[in-house]
Amino acid sequence: MSVTVEVSNLIKQFDGGHVRAIDDVSLAIEEGEYLVLLGPSGCGKTTLLRTIAGLEQPTSGDVLIDGSVVNGLPPRVRKVAMVFQSYALYPHKTVLANIVFPLKPEKLPKQERESKARWAAELLGIDHLLDRKPRQLSGGERQRVALARALVRAPHVFLLDEPLSNLDAKLRASARDELKRFQQRVGTTTVYVTHDQAEAMGLGDRIAVMNHGKLRQLGHPVEVYDDPADTFVATFIGSPPMNLVPRDGTLVGFRPEHLLPAAHVSGERVEASFHVDRIEYLSGDRHVYGTVNGIGKDTRVIARLPATVTDAVTPGESHPFAVNVDKLRFFDAESGERSEPVRVDAEHG
Repeated sequence: MSVTVEVSNLIKQFDGGHVRAIDDVSLAIEEGEYLVLLGPSGCGKTTLLRTIAGLEQPTSGDVLIDGSVVNGLPPRVRKVAMVFQSYALYPHKTVLANIVFPLKPEKLPKQERESKARWAAELLGIDHLLDRKPRQLSGGERQRVALARALVRAPHVFLLDEPLSNLDAKLRASARDELKRFQQRVGTTTVYVTHDQAEAMGLGDRIAVMNHGKLRQLGHPVEVYDDPADTFVATFIGSPPMNLVPRDGTLVGFRPEHLLPAAHVSGERVEASFHVDRIEYLSGDRHVYGTVNGIGKDTRVIARLPATVTDAVTPGESHPFAVNVDKLRFFDAESGERSEPVRVDAEHG
C-alpha cells in the first residue's frame, strides 16, 4: 500500500532555537512517488527525513501520513522504514538474521518471519547470500540487505538517507538503476536524501532542492534543470553549472551546452565574442573556459561542446559564439530569484 506524505509549515530548531535546521518547509509527496531531497551538506535534508521518520520531533508544524497528523508517534507506528548511509547491519548475525530482525517484535511464528525474509531477499537478488555475515559481502550487497530488512516490514513509506554514498562510482551507477527498478516494482512512496545531483536527476520523479533549511524549488528534474527558481538552484544543479552574466541589474543565465560556436545556433540568438583560456576533454565533450563579451561584459563562462561540434576552438584566441534567446534565463541581481525576461540584443541566424 502506497500512501501520501505531507509536511506543513515545518520548523525544526536546535541549540535552544539558535539553529534553524528546517525553516518553514511545506511540501506534499504523492502516492507512490519517488521524491529526492537534494542539497549541500548542512542544508536540512537529513533532518527533514528524520522528522518524517519520527526520529526528530518538529519544533512547530505538522507531519501527515495518509492525511493523519503523526507528530509524536514513533517510526513503527508511522509504518515507515529508514535505510541509513551506514546500513547499520549486525556484524555477528547472518544476512537472514539481519533481515528477520525487525519482525521479532511482531511476535510472528519463526517460519513466517523467515518466509517473509526469504521473499524480500529473493526480490532484491540476495537469496543466495542468506548464510553469510556482513563482512563477507560487497558494499552493494550490504546495501541490498539493508533494503531487504526495510522491505520485510511492508512499510507504507521508504526513507533513504544517502544509501549509496559508500559505494564506488561504477557500483553507484548500477545501484541507482537497481533502486529505481525496485521502487517501481513495489510502488512504495519513497523519500531519498542525497547531495549528488546525478542521483537526484536519475532517481527522482520530483526533486526538492534545499539550502539553509529552506525549500528552494520543488519540481520534475527537467523543470528544475531548465527553469531554476533562483541562482542557488541554477548553480547547484548542472555540471558544469549554469553561467550567470551580469547585465543592467539582472543576471542572465544559460547552460554551458547552450553556448556554442555561432554557426551551430540558428533562429533568434544572442552573439558574443568568446575569448578562450583553456579546454578540458571529458567523456567526449570539450569544456571550454574563457571570457565572454556581448551578452554581458568580460564575464568568465564555461561552454560544453559535444563531440558532434568539431569546430576548431583555440586557447588564446577569440571566437564568435551564440546562445538561443529561448535558452536564456533571468534572475534578480540582488535577491537571486527568477525574474521576468528582459530585452537582450539579438540577431537572427
